[in-house]
Amino acid sequence: MEKKTTYDRRRNRSFTNGIQDGVYRGSAFGNPGLLDLSEEESVLEMIGKYFLQLTSPGRGTSSARRGSIESCDERDNSPVAQMDAGVEQEQRVLQQAVTRHIELCLTEAKASTLLCQVLLLPHHMTARVGQDVVRSSADEPCGLRGASIKVYVEGKEGLKPVGSFSIDPSVTPTFELSVILKADKSYSWPALKHIFESDKVLKLRPEYRLVKRKLYSSASPVIHDFY
Repeated sequence: MEKKTTYDRRRNRSFTNGIQDGVYRGSAFGNPGLLDLSEEESVLEMIGKYFLQLTSPGRGTSSARRGSIESCDERDNSPVAQMDAGVEQEQRVLQQAVTRHIELCLTEAKASTLLCQVLLLPHHMTARVGQDVVRSSADEPCGLRGASIKVYVEGKEGLKPVGSFSIDPSVTPTFELSVILKADKSYSWPALKHIFESDKVLKLRPEYRLVKRKLYSSASPVIHDFY
């Protein structure tokens, strides 16, 4: 396998105290990494342009007003601005969808595959994985909609499949993306020993791996490790 550049990140390794379906998480994931210009800033900028044209020398009142209206219309209907906003919104929606699917796979696999009662996740881990999955799909013909995503947990007994999903089942997959999460094999939480058996608590490490295999190419799979 060809191994691509490893991405080294500083991870927040704190864990939440809350429990939802036996899965411990950080605070609810939001829309990280994508910021939009606020409505207030847009309005102030538009008003500033209007008064600048209104007070420009050599312009009549009526022509200045016509110019200000044309400027507003041009800004609001700019194809580039609308395209950028649409792409950002789509990226956020896709990232949230991937995050929800991964959490659902882990929740459903607790009793059947992972054989645990409590699953501990690093802070915001699933949101980070979702973001990296979306980024890894950016250069594909159909983007993330052409992905067949499989989720695994690597433990003492090797890889365990915990679920699979597609964001858009109507699209024929063009590539396969394996998400490999890693169990902390040496972990034990004394605070839970009085509630659960020690072998019923499983903690995942912050590190994970993405393996991308193009279904339309004979090239070797691409491996990305995240820390």
